[in-house]
Amino acid sequence: MKLAVVGSINMDMTVTAERIPLKGETLRGDSINYIPGGKGANQAVAMARLGAEVEMFGCVGDDSNGRQLLDNLERAGVGTRHVKISEKVPTGIAMITVAENDNTIVVVPGANGEVDRAYIDGIKPALTACDMVVLQHEIPLDTVHYVVEFCHENQIQVVLNPAPAAEVPMEIIEKVTYLTPNEHEAVLIFGEGQSTEELLKKYPEKLIITQGSRGVSACLHTGEVLTVPARPAKVADTTGAGDTLNGAFSVRRAAGDDLKTALAYANTAASLSTEKFGAQTGMPTASEVEREMGR
Repeated sequence: MKLAVVGSINMDMTVTAERIPLKGETLRGDSINYIPGGKGANQAVAMARLGAEVEMFGCVGDDSNGRQLLDNLERAGVGTRHVKISEKVPTGIAMITVAENDNTIVVVPGANGEVDRAYIDGIKPALTACDMVVLQHEIPLDTVHYVVEFCHENQIQVVLNPAPAAEVPMEIIEKVTYLTPNEHEAVLIFGEGQSTEELLKKYPEKLIITQGSRGVSACLHTGEVLTVPARPAKVADTTGAGDTLNGAFSVRRAAGDDLKTALAYANTAASLSTEKFGAQTGMPTASEVEREMGR
């Protein structure tokens, strides 16, 4: 089973502080770290650490950040031979403040903006060799929708994690295999007129809504709304927890797990990822997840 990620590759500039600053406020930070990130790369690394065969598709700049990020992906076991290196724009950067068991993030897309239709046209043969394609919203939305259309035409499963929050056309929702918004993203996509339960029942075994400390919910084909509670964690850094959940869910569904089992596994993996600092550095291995689930 081979998985592909078409998405962002960023360098995370992560600052820790006592609390998240208010508008117009300056605070003294405790530390600063440069950590490989980007929602696409994060999800690819999460999958590779869980034992999956993963190929990364995206773009970095021809700079030191880009070289470090490619080296990091390769060390994690992620394939990078299709990643484009741009001489026009620098590698994407995310500026993250971590405090109070939470974070704020500002993303400067950089080379991620060059993941366009022309790039996708060049990697179509490689995508058709994959069993599942995972997407997010840190590359141009037009590209995301273009990939969904291509995968739908070629009967390739698609997981769309619509983050950062943006509207998703209904025809795209119909063509993805799984849509994994959080509560805020679900409201932006579907509006405020329907409850979470009503939304889930409208898209059984397609729509999966993450709810932070309250866990993750989906509707089975039987009509039963399933909520898998979050595992209690000693939180050090929540950055990358959602990416870990999406990566772990994709791995287990691609491996043939039923929805409930895949969500339980993904929730455990996401919880474990919050107990270490950094998005990718905190991601668990398959043995760590399995050991925790066996307790």
